[in-house]
Amino acid sequence: QVQVMESGGGLVQAGGSLTLSCTASGLTFDNYAMGWFRQVPGQEREGVACIFWNGGNKAYADSVEGRFTISRDNVKKILYLQMNNLQVEDTATYYCAVQMYRYCSGASGNPVKNWGQGTQVTVAA
Repeated sequence: QVQVMESGGGLVQAGGSLTLSCTASGLTFDNYAMGWFRQVPGQEREGVACIFWNGGNKAYADSVEGRFTISRDNVKKILYLQMNNLQVEDTATYYCAVQMYRYCSGASGNPVKNWGQGTQVTVAA
């Protein structure tokens, strides 16, 4: 049984930083691209970042480019999202996703195999 679990969310002041982590068990971690998504109540879930199976290529949404960094450790089977210079509009529930394939085509639009339960990130003005 595949289990995907995020951690690291919380409350931060605007301009601050947070690092999210995601573990995925019950699958061969480095067989899949991994992604981060976020969702605000009443809005569609949007792709934030995606990373190839080997960490070789990454894609970001325009809204986070230059501020967020996605990375992975295939030995520890952990996915990360380093978020710097956080803004109020980054407030959302952040979800980790196991992508269906090894590769990403942009930060969004990649089919998802498994979702995590989400972790809340709140940025205060």
